[in-house]
Parts: sequence; structure tokens; C-alpha cells
Amino acid sequence: MQLIRGLHNLPRFSAALENGCAMTIGNFDGVHSGHLQVLKALRKKAEQLAIPSVVMIFEPLPIEFFSPQKAPVRLMNLREKLKALTDTGIDYVICVHFNQLFAELSAAQFIDQVLVKQCRVRHLVVGDDFRFGKSRQGDFALLQSCGQTNGFEVVDMPTFDIEGERVSSTRIRQALIDNDEQRPDLAQVKKLLGREFTFNGRVIHGQKLGRTIGFPTLNINPKRKQMPVMGVFAVRVNGLSDKPWPGVANIGIRPTIEGLRPSIEVHLFDWQEDVYGRHIEVVLQQFIRPEMKFNGLDELQKQIQIDAQAARQLLQNAGD
Repeated sequence: MQLIRGLHNLPRFSAALENGCAMTIGNFDGVHSGHLQVLKALRKKAEQLAIPSVVMIFEPLPIEFFSPQKAPVRLMNLREKLKALTDTGIDYVICVHFNQLFAELSAAQFIDQVLVKQCRVRHLVVGDDFRFGKSRQGDFALLQSCGQTNGFEVVDMPTFDIEGERVSSTRIRQALIDNDEQRPDLAQVKKLLGREFTFNGRVIHGQKLGRTIGFPTLNINPKRKQMPVMGVFAVRVNGLSDKPWPGVANIGIRPTIEGLRPSIEVHLFDWQEDVYGRHIEVVLQQFIRPEMKFNGLDELQKQIQIDAQAARQLLQNAGD
């Protein structure tokens, strides 16, 4: 997969798009099982037409640009989304910088300048509720009408159901805070995603407080203002060994030490190596407890011992 960062870079790919493309447009937050069905069909259509498959996404998301206070928490940051899209076999991802200039494009300008002239779209897949252009002027009907005029086909994203209900990013967020206790239903999330819920990131230097209480941790900056799930989890970590490595993770803001921004701290069981700078994947296996504030490091240390033992047991029971 090749990433095209911004519409201004599209001319560099004009040769690749010379014969047109099969495209879908959306947020693709989570790249869940419903998305995967759409992308599979898109790839098949692209192969039939002998043209590239293209996904257009936006950064920031449109709702984050217009109404940041109403924007839902993301299931994925941009790096995680791009990795998941790479795994689908899509040829190109166009990441559009959603700014005031782009927001001012009329629906007709978006179709003419972007879809027709720059991308040369021949097959377009969008939701039937898709709105675009300044003041959300454009809709599915307009795309179909313009498609007939400009020689591209427009089809609706099919609905993909699990257990009689549509799979959506919203439904996954709800499963991550499944009840009043905010206990995530990771089994349900796995069904909806088509894979386990993960975080990806580079191991960075932290405050190293874990070492002082006997529990050194890998620190990851999740690059998010909000986390889709928080708490203490039994985890497995990919990217450090030839097999997933077991551990326990705290995901949240670390209230005991007055944390101010989201973080992920992972204590690996029986691990000694220095892995600063490595990219790792933290796979959530079992929820242990919500994040809590403790009265000092001694109390925190006792609880971490309990959490670590619980995580070991849970992972052993799961066959680790």
C-alpha cells in the first residue's frame, strides 16, 4: 500500500491513476469487520477493471474539525489505521488534510476537481448517508447523477450484521464500555472487529517510577487525547520476540502520580532487555480492574503485585 499525504501530492501519482481507480471514502475508524467486507469487494472490483483500489480518509476527522467537543473517541490513531488498511491489500490511501480550505470546497468542486480530474474515479463506494462539500451540500443522489455524467459508477456500502445488528464503530465503542461499571466486553469487540483490540506505538522513556517499586514498564505514547478504553488488563505484546510476550498493562492517565495525558504502561513478565525505540503492539486479553487512584506508591505497589498475579493466571488459563 502507498500513502498519498494530501491532495497536493496527487499529481505525483497521476501515472498510477491514469486509467482510473476504484475508491471508497470514509473515516474507517477501527477498520472493523464491516469495513473489511467493503474493502474486500472494492479490491475485487478494482481487479476486474484492472485499476488501483483507493481509500480516501481524512485527518482530522470532519467532526473533529467542525465540532471537536462532540467528536467520539477514536478507536485508532492514524498510524494504527494506516497499518490496518495496509493489511487489507488496498493499493493506495489518500489522507486528506481536512482544513478550512478543503471544507470550503463545494460539492460540485469536490466531484469535478478531486474525484474526476485528480483521482479519475471509475467506481465509487460510499454510504447512502454520505454528505460532502461546503455546508454538506452533496449527497448520494448527487454523486450518482454526476457519476452518470462523468462516467463513474456509484454504489452504496452494504450493511454487515453480526447477531442481527449492524457492525459500526459506534457499536464497538459501546462494547468497550459495556455497562455501568465500564467493564469492556473484549469478546464482543473481537467479534465486531474481526480481530483482538490492540494499541500500537513506539516504546519511549517514561518517569521510570515502575523500576523504583520493582515493576519496570514499557511506556507508550498512544497519541490520543482520549482513550477508547481504560483500566488494567492482561496483555500480550507483539514485536519483541518471535512469539507474543505476556504482561500486565495500565491504560489511562495514571491518577496516583497526577498524570495529565493518556498513556500505556506495560510490565512484561520475566523480561530483561532494553527495548526503547521499538514499535510494539499491545493486545488486550482480559480486563482486570478499572484504573484507580491510590494513596501513595506503597499502596500502588501492592495493587500492582495483585494485578500481575491475576494477569499471569488469566493468561495461563487462556493457554499462554
